[in-house]
Amino acid sequence: QVQLVESGGGLVQAGGSLRLSCAASGNIFSTNVMGWYRQAPGKQRELVASLTSGGTTNYADSVKGRFTISRDNAKNTVYLQMNSLKPEDTDKYYCKLTNLRQGAEWYAYWGQGTQVTVSS
Repeated sequence: QVQLVESGGGLVQAGGSLRLSCAASGNIFSTNVMGWYRQAPGKQRELVASLTSGGTTNYADSVKGRFTISRDNAKNTVYLQMNSLKPEDTDKYYCKLTNLRQGAEWYAYWGQGTQVTVSS
């Protein structure tokens, strides 16, 4: 079992910045992917950014150049630095950790989510 604790959401004006954190604990495989997803009410959850334990990143086109994902493997923590925030970035943001085995997804875990609201 893996536990994910998110923090850092809140209310910010357009153009502002926020930093989300997600600390993982439990049965974390040495090879894994940590990432951030977001979901608005009535919509599907979508990838914002992900980062493998090996350092490979993946970003949604809508956040490229504005958001940066990073991680501290020693602390099993992933961060999402969000700059130049726009009202359309308003969503609930979820942390996800996927354990990998032999390159394939073994099991995925989700955090409870943290709300990000960007006012215009």
